[in-house]
Amino acid sequence: MTRRIRLGMLTPSSNTVLEPVTSAMVSGLPEVSVHFSRFTVREISLRENALGQFEHSRLLEAASLLADARVDVIAWNGTSAGWLGFDTDTVLCEAITKATGIPACTSVLALNEVLATYGARRLGLVTPYTADVQRRIIDNYAAIGIDTVAEEHLGETVNFAFGDVDADTLRRLVRRVAGERPHAITTFCTNLRAAPLVEPLERETGIALLDTISVVIWKALQLADASPVRVRGWGRLFRDMG
Repeated sequence: MTRRIRLGMLTPSSNTVLEPVTSAMVSGLPEVSVHFSRFTVREISLRENALGQFEHSRLLEAASLLADARVDVIAWNGTSAGWLGFDTDTVLCEAITKATGIPACTSVLALNEVLATYGARRLGLVTPYTADVQRRIIDNYAAIGIDTVAEEHLGETVNFAFGDVDADTLRRLVRRVAGERPHAITTFCTNLRAAPLVEPLERETGIALLDTISVVIWKALQLADASPVRVRGWGRLFRDMG
């Protein structure tokens, strides 16, 4: 009998993209299913109320519900550590595993692992966020030796609205940062419908495009002892590091 693999995803409540994209990404792996638990996130900004949305107690409550489904891994499918600090995700993963006994990962920690493996020190950054949030992300990457050589952001704070950014806009932003020839480009938001654009944009630009939904699926499959190389058509990440 084929072993069933269940991936658990912690999902911002107003996100409409990551669930269908994640499910599509693993559709070629019949033994893999993805399960979601939501907690309240409506605004992305540096306002106190917005930052408070990511208190670990809220994520741990959602993680405990995923644990009831006996998932093999729990992933925080979100990018808040980009502006809150990468250590917040490290502490969160430790807390989830301590509370549930289940391995944990996050989009941002997975992205950072991939960047380190690629030896990427020049980053292209594409987000829907405001300039001050963008600056926090850039500063946090600078602190680990990664220089953001090109960035584009849309100045939006409403998380739900990120999911309505059209493909043409995303292609335009990626092409702009690609012009500075970074070692890698990231579409840094799990409510951007960017993952389906990765494969053609990588062929066009010749640059690795690391979407934050894609990287957490890559890492979650690894933690569940499933080979990411079987995820096909979603970019070089799965071929390079399957």
